[in-house]
Amino acid sequence: MSRPFRFGVVAAAHGPGDAWTARARRVTELGYSTLLTPDNLHTHAPLHALAVAATAVPDLRVCPFVLAGPLRSPQTTAWEAHSLAVLTGGRFELGIGTGRPDARAEAAALGMPWGTAADRLAGIRAAIAALRERDGDGPATPVVMAASGPRALAVAAADADTVFLAARPTAGRSEAARMTADLRSAGREPEVGMNLFVVGDEIPPDALRWAGPDAAATMDEPDTLARLRGTPAQMAAELCRRRDEFGISYFAVAENFAETLAPVVERLSGQ
Repeated sequence: MSRPFRFGVVAAAHGPGDAWTARARRVTELGYSTLLTPDNLHTHAPLHALAVAATAVPDLRVCPFVLAGPLRSPQTTAWEAHSLAVLTGGRFELGIGTGRPDARAEAAALGMPWGTAADRLAGIRAAIAALRERDGDGPATPVVMAASGPRALAVAAADADTVFLAARPTAGRSEAARMTADLRSAGREPEVGMNLFVVGDEIPPDALRWAGPDAAATMDEPDTLARLRGTPAQMAAELCRRRDEFGISYFAVAENFAETLAPVVERLSGQ
């Protein structure tokens, strides 16, 4: 099933409230549907920040990108997610994952257990089940799950409405094909998303620091999916190709690339 395109901006929540709401407003002005906010102890608490953004910008969808499951109990996650979904009139999506490696220290700082990979996946399933219980007969809160390995993809395929492929920044088409094949093998067809790490002809130094020392050469290869370049027409054609090949229709981009991708967003959103 070919889904319509949608686009989100990943923006870390920091600074005073008026600056944060101005940034959220700019997301919609550029044509993006969703504000996505990381979960770490170096920024404002994501659910609080998203509540402020959703209140200030009535047409904006909001989603943590993504909550690290081990930082909260499953019941706390479900309680807060359901509350935000109701209070925003259904504009909140629960983004959740097992946590990036450095989230282990953050869990310890919060007094929360990290557990094994299996424990963390079980915690996510428990949070989603608790959320569905709280949703009851009302509208179901959309769940966005980030996953990469076969086990996480199997859980995401079974439980999530949207699955973001948590691929390495240097991943190529073969890895995307493997991950989407794992999703389809579950028999469901969730919306599939992918993060665009770099948009344009220049790779910023901070992107290279994040991706690793060997990423520069790999990101110059034509089949590296983390990077999108060319004219707006060429970029739009590449995203259409990714939807045709892999079923990827939801693309997230870092805030510093939002202006560059905006002409593509204007061409493709809802198509």
